[in-house]
Amino acid sequence: MLKQQIAQSVQAIRTKTGFRPELGIILGTGLGQLARDVQTESSIPYEEIPHFSIATVEGHRGRLILGRLNSRPVVVMQGRFHYYEGYDVQQITHPVRVMKELGVGTLIVSNASGSVNPQLRAGEVAVIIDHINLTGLNPLRGPNDESLGPRFPHMADCYDPSLVSMAMDAALKLGIRLYPAVYAWVTGPNLETAAEYRFIRTIGADLVGMSTVPEVIVARHAGLRVIGLSVITDMGLPDAMKPVSLAEVLAMAAKAEPNLTAVVNQVVKSL
Repeated sequence: MLKQQIAQSVQAIRTKTGFRPELGIILGTGLGQLARDVQTESSIPYEEIPHFSIATVEGHRGRLILGRLNSRPVVVMQGRFHYYEGYDVQQITHPVRVMKELGVGTLIVSNASGSVNPQLRAGEVAVIIDHINLTGLNPLRGPNDESLGPRFPHMADCYDPSLVSMAMDAALKLGIRLYPAVYAWVTGPNLETAAEYRFIRTIGADLVGMSTVPEVIVARHAGLRVIGLSVITDMGLPDAMKPVSLAEVLAMAAKAEPNLTAVVNQVVKSL
């Protein structure tokens, strides 16, 4: 069933373009502007691709872009799906399976996150070196198709260390501060309580957000190399909490996005 759905999605894309990407990019909340740098061969709304969900959150455009970024053939998700939108983890991660089938070998995933580490401030960019799944959800639950990946994929170095080093070097050359960070996944859509922020920090996370982890699990199951980058849009400090609106998150993402875009562009050049 899963393979059939992947094949149907790929077939629909192939009827619109024969372009073959090598690199996949997922753009998170408020981070859609990197798509402007792509020399677009084809742009396909999600609703025209079977088994793709519809992005319902502001800041997620909802289209698949195929083209070249710094001469590299890429496929870009301009907008992702979240569990809190009502989608299950298989729906959320379906595009990653499709990217793999299209020819992608490396995935760059980005997001907007809250910081629980007072040294990582809003408006800065972090490179994800590990994650913590706090949801109890897993996109690999159920029967496993060995042709898609192993029953028990390991998550050691799930964020490729060589790609992390590449991103750190790129940021250094660009004069951008890039922080290595551990990302914790929660379902949302509510932000966390003070006690939850304190717990998340205590167990070793620096950032908290509502995406990314299921996509990375499926990417690693499929054998893709992964790098994760996060724009910090707000602070989750339990002793200094204040309400945060989506408008504020989007504004902070827009402020930090040029630095994230510059790092991604440099990484793509270096691959």
